[in-house]
Amino acid sequence: KWFSIPQCWRFETTQRGRKREHYQWNMDIVGVEGVTAELELLAAITTFFTNLGISCKDVGIKINSRKVLGAIVHAAGVSKEMFAPVCVIIDKLDKIGPEAVTDELKNKQVPEESAKMILDAMKCKSIDELAKLCEGKVDMTAVEEMKQVFRCAKAYGFEDFLIFDASVVRGLAYYTGIVFECFDRRGELRAICGGGRYDRLMTLYGSQKEVPCVGFGFGDCVIMELLKELNLLPEIVEKTKRRVDFVVAPFNNDLYGPACSVANTLRENGFSVEMLLEPQKKVRKAFSYADKAGARRIVLVAPSEWEKKSVKIKDLRKVADDNDKGDEVKLEDLVEAMKKAFKQDKKSEVAEEGKE
Repeated sequence: KWFSIPQCWRFETTQRGRKREHYQWNMDIVGVEGVTAELELLAAITTFFTNLGISCKDVGIKINSRKVLGAIVHAAGVSKEMFAPVCVIIDKLDKIGPEAVTDELKNKQVPEESAKMILDAMKCKSIDELAKLCEGKVDMTAVEEMKQVFRCAKAYGFEDFLIFDASVVRGLAYYTGIVFECFDRRGELRAICGGGRYDRLMTLYGSQKEVPCVGFGFGDCVIMELLKELNLLPEIVEKTKRRVDFVVAPFNNDLYGPACSVANTLRENGFSVEMLLEPQKKVRKAFSYADKAGARRIVLVAPSEWEKKSVKIKDLRKVADDNDKGDEVKLEDLVEAMKKAFKQDKKSEVAEEGKE
């Protein structure tokens, strides 16, 4: 199992949801022949949507099998060599319609009767309907795989995201099995993500045998458009905002070493800490830095307090009060005092949420 989020480039006419430069979340499982791998990837996608506040009412995942299509195309008398070009043409079905697809298939020397059989299969609205059409004509193994995906998706809890769509073939020639494509239910955006099984791809790069692989690509462009449409960005930005427990601010260069020891003590006890790298004698500047960093508290390491083996701590989320100079805390009591303070913060936050 692996994933990556690389920066990608392509020659492209810039348009909504498609740019020349973007980031893409890739996720793949290598070495698993069964559809359990596909299920795990689909679970990752749907969990991601759920965590963002996107439901099955907002998006769906169309799913099909290139194995089934391959069997149908073969039964229609189309050679193996022509399978990939035929898939590229079928992939245009939603864009150009059945008549134009038939014409393009005929241009590839696919007989009209064979083209009709292929398009009839594309019209199937359920796996059972497809199974009925294929019965007695093709190997039913691939159809059973599809049924297993939907059965397990129900147990997994994301069945409502899945939609069987016989016309989804994914244009890339290397797909060999189940393929899927995510879309917005409003039908206003491009595909959000897509992927499938590609068991033969490794042989193009030197593998002596086929290696079972399945994966997907999920770009950042379309999902951002969808989040804007659903007005979910403000909430996500707030939830993922950088959280810093403390900014440790030395009064001068001589106190930078002691400030480092304070920061280290706090970090060792699980707190997130940022150091003020340029000591500021003016406390206001230190406060400004801590506020920009999103810190909850600032630790001031100043001469008078340090002589007493203490530091001064100010809660930056309290209502501004010119008389509040912060609390002086002994170094030996620092960790326990801060653990109690943050525990109290959490209780206060839960109480506020309860009022809402």
